[in-house]
Amino acid sequence: MKKVILIIFVIALSFSSCEKDDICDANTPTTPRLVISFYDFLNPSILKNVTNLKVVGEGMTSGVLINGSEITNLNSIALPLKTVGTTTTFSLTLNSGNSNPVLVDEDIIKFDYSTQELFVSRACGYKTVFTLDPINPYTHTDPIAANQKWIKFISVEKNNIDSENETHIKIFF
Repeated sequence: MKKVILIIFVIALSFSSCEKDDICDANTPTTPRLVISFYDFLNPSILKNVTNLKVVGEGMTSGVLINGSEITNLNSIALPLKTVGTTTTFSLTLNSGNSNPVLVDEDIIKFDYSTQELFVSRACGYKTVFTLDPINPYTHTDPIAANQKWIKFISVEKNNIDSENETHIKIFF
């Protein structure tokens, strides 16, 4: 009888140390990136691919990887914003790597925003959501000459960046 009680006690003790696995599901929404879509300036309803676009964050030596590459020809990209601080600056270079330097054009965009941390779960921790400044959401400059910007117009479509399911910024060129 004592052996049966001892066996039951050992089995109960072994199950008491089990706890739920804390693994963050890959489908759980995490900190969203800023989604930018590019449009034809002369025909604003048409999405337009950017030729050899390279995006470099301020202070970085290499470009942001978009679909595994530093240079892309897409009409939509998603860029990470800094979770520490309230600004992120990117250099967007059109025709990057072109052998004719006259065709290479760089514009600088600085995004201004506020952040808020939201608890997701024990396994995933926190995510940061962003709200673009309602008065001055971005500053657009050209490092060489202000009148040579390849980006003609920027439109803020959604100030709250809480998912990657929609376009936040439209760029017309």
